[in-house]
Amino acid sequence: MKIKTLTNYDNLPLMKRYLTLLRNEPLLRRLSIIQLIAYFGAWFSNVAIYTLLIQMDVSASIIALVAAIHFLPGVFQAPLSGVILDRIHPKRLMIILTLIEIVCTLFLISIDNIGMLWFLYLLVFIRMGASSFHFTVEMSLLPRILEGKSLQVANEIHSIIWSLSYTVGMALSGLFVYWAGTTAAFVLDAGLFMLVLILVLGLRMNIELSTNEDHFVKMMRETFGYIRDNRIVLHLMILHAVVGFTAFDALVALAAKHFYAQIIAVSLGIGLINAARALGLVIGPMILGHWINNSRLGWLLFAEALSIALWALAIEDFYFSVIASIGVGFVTTTLWSYTYTLLQHHTNSDFYGRVIAYNDMIFLGVGAAVSLLIGFLAQQGVALGIITLILGSVFALAAFYYGWIRRTFILKEIG
Repeated sequence: MKIKTLTNYDNLPLMKRYLTLLRNEPLLRRLSIIQLIAYFGAWFSNVAIYTLLIQMDVSASIIALVAAIHFLPGVFQAPLSGVILDRIHPKRLMIILTLIEIVCTLFLISIDNIGMLWFLYLLVFIRMGASSFHFTVEMSLLPRILEGKSLQVANEIHSIIWSLSYTVGMALSGLFVYWAGTTAAFVLDAGLFMLVLILVLGLRMNIELSTNEDHFVKMMRETFGYIRDNRIVLHLMILHAVVGFTAFDALVALAAKHFYAQIIAVSLGIGLINAARALGLVIGPMILGHWINNSRLGWLLFAEALSIALWALAIEDFYFSVIASIGVGFVTTTLWSYTYTLLQHHTNSDFYGRVIAYNDMIFLGVGAAVSLLIGFLAQQGVALGIITLILGSVFALAAFYYGWIRRTFILKEIG
């Protein structure tokens, strides 16, 4: 059941609007704590995985493939997960998915040589499938319990949590892997997911599931029909997917391997660059959240293109790259949360779960394609700076695309 609120969040100071919503909505507060720990655990393992790959001296294409595998499960499972979200209680789903994450994380300990790469691929695929499904479950819950500005603020909170987890997770993992090794990192990570399981078991939620008892195939067909008949939904899904061009994991790992290893340990290099970018991700929505609206979104897309271009010029220098990475992250979070809210705002409540699942399918598909593209171009000898510049140019094109959307459709203002 949606929560009706009279709070005017636009008139509240930056942090107070987040704290006010969390204080007023206990379910959102508990979900946010679960998100914080789960995302921290996901990024904590990531540094260990990439460090392990570099220690095994694998090629750029393998690093890029592993980065792509982090996104691919969400692409393949979306048609089924969208229907499941509208038919099975979210708490039950979250329990099952967390158990899968625990088991797969513990099995990562067994990877110790290049001959076991196939097993690494399998574990990452299954683990990230559970993780992306978990993410979709929580994001499909938000429009069921909130609306308008409350929903926008909740999305901002979620994106800040993701960014904070990314910042702290990457930074601490880089240090932890450097001092204790990858095995200890995987053990600690499994413990974090066990804590998530305990918190999920204590969830109390009264969620109205879809009363549609049709067969899965029919529900999937209905979803395609709904998106076809509501083209604004499709275009907003594509616009949100553009943010997937910030899937820089493979790029950062390759930069650490080729440029930063002479200055700093690889694990520390990966951790610090990603932590710097995520610092921008945390700060950005606190400053831009009040400012962003439909008419300003195009300018924000141009700003992202410019910030990535500046990073492209600095990527070979570790210290300048750290500074430039903050600028890259500064815009990304607000782009992600605002385009997500626009999609939720223009979607009929009967299709929340399925539309969100298909949206994540497109977004994750873009992330996987970008990761593979980075590996392919690097393998062909294209400079990492040029690769970065190519990715940034997509946001300039997206700004023009958004201008066309505004001229062609009537976009409802959020709140």
